[in-house]
Amino acid sequence: MTAPSTSAVPVGTEDRLAVLGEIEQRVRWLATAIIDHANRVRPNPAGLKVGGHQASSASMTTLMTALWFEHLRAGDRVSVKPHASPVLHAINYLLGELDEEYLTTLRAFGGLQSYPSRSKDPDPVDYSTGSVGIGATAPIWGALARRYVTTLGEQAGTGRQYSLVGDAELDEGAVWEAVLDPMVAELGEVVWIVDLNRQSLDRVVPNIGTPRLQGMFGAAGWQVLTVKYGRLLDKLFARPGGEALRRRLDEMTNPEYQRLLRCNPAQLRERLPDSPELAALVSTLDDETLHAAIRNLGGHDLRAVGDAFARIDDTRPTVIFAYTVKGYGLASEGHPQNHSSLLSQDQFAELAARCGMSVDAPWQRFGPATPAGRLCAATAERLRRDLVPATPVAALPVDIGRTPSGETTTQAALGRALLDLTRDAPEAARRVVTVSPDVSSTTNLGGWVNKVGVWSTTERPDWFADDAETILHWRENPTGQHIELGISEVNLVGLLGELGATWSRWGQLLLPIGVLYDPFVERALEPWSYGIYAGGQSILVGTPSGVSLAPEGGAHQSIKTPSIGLEQPGCTTYEPAFALDTEWTLLASLARLGKPDGSSTYLRLSTRPVDQTLAAVPADTAARQRRRRQVVAGAYSLRRTDNPKIAIAAMGAVIPEAVGAADRLQQAGIPADVICVTSPDLLYRAVRARQGHEPAESWILDQVFPANRATPLVTVLDGHPHTLAFLATINQVRHTSLGVTRFGQSGSIEDVYRYHGLDTDSIVRAALDLAD
Repeated sequence: MTAPSTSAVPVGTEDRLAVLGEIEQRVRWLATAIIDHANRVRPNPAGLKVGGHQASSASMTTLMTALWFEHLRAGDRVSVKPHASPVLHAINYLLGELDEEYLTTLRAFGGLQSYPSRSKDPDPVDYSTGSVGIGATAPIWGALARRYVTTLGEQAGTGRQYSLVGDAELDEGAVWEAVLDPMVAELGEVVWIVDLNRQSLDRVVPNIGTPRLQGMFGAAGWQVLTVKYGRLLDKLFARPGGEALRRRLDEMTNPEYQRLLRCNPAQLRERLPDSPELAALVSTLDDETLHAAIRNLGGHDLRAVGDAFARIDDTRPTVIFAYTVKGYGLASEGHPQNHSSLLSQDQFAELAARCGMSVDAPWQRFGPATPAGRLCAATAERLRRDLVPATPVAALPVDIGRTPSGETTTQAALGRALLDLTRDAPEAARRVVTVSPDVSSTTNLGGWVNKVGVWSTTERPDWFADDAETILHWRENPTGQHIELGISEVNLVGLLGELGATWSRWGQLLLPIGVLYDPFVERALEPWSYGIYAGGQSILVGTPSGVSLAPEGGAHQSIKTPSIGLEQPGCTTYEPAFALDTEWTLLASLARLGKPDGSSTYLRLSTRPVDQTLAAVPADTAARQRRRRQVVAGAYSLRRTDNPKIAIAAMGAVIPEAVGAADRLQQAGIPADVICVTSPDLLYRAVRARQGHEPAESWILDQVFPANRATPLVTVLDGHPHTLAFLATINQVRHTSLGVTRFGQSGSIEDVYRYHGLDTDSIVRAALDLAD
């Protein structure tokens, strides 16, 4: 069906604003009604709070109406603040992108999500939000990801990346970590619109400090625009006494202003004037004008908002501070506790009458022949996006064929595997992009960086290229495959999530790998988890890990990260012990990226050198492939004995101690099996699958933990012992779990392992206790 011509939409400024105003009013009504239905109409036998944010939605309605129905283009992407999700759904409904049946399903199972969700909502959502501050910064990393894709010679379109941000979100550290990164100042397609309603959840913020915030954005190289007052106030400012009125409003504290919003005209005449000039001006205004003027802020003036959008400078990022009233147009407007409040039935009915709508039939669209209906149709046509087919990518190898010898670390094996990939699978390797927060050299990415270069939008001179003592060559150009950010783990995983979403946004697969110190994984976990929720598939490498740092230990250690990887949805975790295990798990992890049923991976690596001959890699080709399959599935038998009396299941850097303990137990007449665990995550899923709780495979349990070899079990890892404790439930055996439960100290590896009970003696004692 051909959409109506946009020429049918009024083109005169006042006519155009009138039609936009009609749509704005309908959007506000629909957003309010969506929340009302979820809380008052839909049956709720459990009596649990459903919630929703009528006031937060109302403060954004003007801004979103102006953006969608006048300025947005198909190539643009928008991150909508969490509490304005009903406004997004209302707009999508008017544009024909959401069926009416969903308007009654806000926060119902299978319905509209509580906050915008790119993967779960039935209508178009560009960015998942909900975790305050993370959704705000996502378009920055989306812009970087799109630019990176285009430097590969692929098409990812053009367009702005908008963030609709609540002013309270500017309290989040993630916001300023992103704003201040030097790379961000180059992103002219980034536009933030701050909903400056000066209220938080519980209160009116006493001093929002807008000039300070504006200065901070300006100092970071952003264009700063402010939309403070609307047309009515601008006209009053030009009248006698107008300057007194402007001064009064500018100098007024936020709480005093919010209190005026709750006043009737008579109270306003008493409270507002603070000078004879202002009193004289107020005396000339009728009640309706005075009541309208006090709430005539720029964020609710379609002309003022449109003028600000027209002034955006696409050569640098832009932030627009739009002054608004929380709850604008509702009976709750400006009330300090309106954050989660609901209109009463009478208030809702009054709003319906004011909007020309019906409480009993709340979901009416505009007639197709009306000016508003024609504008909706024209907007829908303008914003329609073509489906982008996925670009096929060269296959990844499963085994490069190298068999490491000597001593090396799993951390070094990561860099080695990436370099090998450039030779064995160059087309696939071209899709790999690594990201680190200023730790590329200390995490063994130096060789990779030297090989592929550092990504930059323009080529920059390497002033140390002729310095013979410079080992790490920092060649910055548009074909580089490593992105170096400042020291911010939040920025790292924010970018990682967006690099991992290019396959679903633009049909262009990237294979993103983020590398950071494992002790800081917990800092990055929340935004990385949110990126996974939003469909961003990536590999996060935590290295170095555990107390195996030894002399560097103390504060720089990780204890809980192995179990975090086990518990994180949408993610597979690996902690390999050997270099070949690292290669195999990395290749398997890369193969899981960029597909509807794909997943992210967390790799926990170590700087402890380990004798690679302990891996006893089979020489036979079939046996080697069987080992590889087990490594990728979660565990393999490193040593099997006749008539075992004990089993030791170890993971990661402590494998040498486990093997040493098995040797001593053998000498004492206690045969001990040694099992190398590579993924507690996959083993736990296999256990749950065997119990009928998950749709996973459980064959690995039969091969590595067969019932006919069930013995008492010692588990040991450089991390919290509960991570592997569940292994004893496979065959219901007696067990002891060894690991790290205390803050560490600096020292030699022997002293540190002894302190935490990871040394060979501790494993032997635990095994003897069980054997007895």
